Amino acid sequence: MSKLKIAVQKSGRLYDDSMKILKDVGISIDNGKDQLKASAKNFPLEVFYLRNGDIPQYLKDGVVDAAIIGENVLIEKGDKISVVEKLGFSSCKVSIAVPKAAKYSGVADLEGKRIATSYPNTVIQFLEKNNVKAHLHIINGSVEIAPNIGLADAIVDIVSSGSTLYKNGLKEVEILLKSEAVLAVSPLISPENQQILNKLQFRLQSVLRGRQSKYVLLNAPNDKLETIVNILPGMNSPTILPLAKEGWSSLHSVINKNEFWEVIDELKKNGAEGILVCPIENMVL
Repeated sequence: MSKLKIAVQKSGRLYDDSMKILKDVGISIDNGKDQLKASAKNFPLEVFYLRNGDIPQYLKDGVVDAAIIGENVLIEKGDKISVVEKLGFSSCKVSIAVPKAAKYSGVADLEGKRIATSYPNTVIQFLEKNNVKAHLHIINGSVEIAPNIGLADAIVDIVSSGSTLYKNGLKEVEILLKSEAVLAVSPLISPENQQILNKLQFRLQSVLRGRQSKYVLLNAPNDKLETIVNILPGMNSPTILPLAKEGWSSLHSVINKNEFWEVIDELKKNGAEGILVCPIENMVL
């Protein structure tokens, strides 16, 4: 039986989040310590644990069919590799940073400067777009130290919280791109494995919709139902059930978690009571 070969980062936060979402879509993987390949028990899938920077080449060569990978790595190394799903975790930025004491008024200030980075292609594209010429020092590893030892005037690197920049006396001055984990697919994937990937993507979409939503149950007086229904449109329309208490009904609906508190405030203002909010594991459309 054909198995979908999927690559994930072998360690770090992206690894943890990748394994969690595979677990959330119901795929059980028995991967022992330091194991570089593992098979799922209940889904036709093999997981390859690889260095993040190596994954684009494995996709290009068809060694793996798909990968959960940082979008920033694909932009740097993964030309001609398609992204089929954004996964909403492991968000970061690729940014330019300079010493805190350095004056910076715009991209033109980088003209002739030395920039240390492990993302040369991304930096070159950015500089060309802005008609700026600079000297690149390609460093694999921690680039934050480069300005402190006189190797560079600026760096381009991944920024999450910004704490690493702060500790190294640097400040963020430009954002080149924003990134998150994505599901990428090899251009050489077979038709059989494409079908398996489609099933996996369907499950992922259901989990991602659930993560973005909340299930809401509330009680409301019947004379306020129309107003509350307009606040709670749900997927199609809210479910309304009569309560034993005369003149009252129970409403069940789904709301976007990013609008949660604003919606709750409107519901209370318009007579809703006993509001219960529950997480959603999966939402299948």
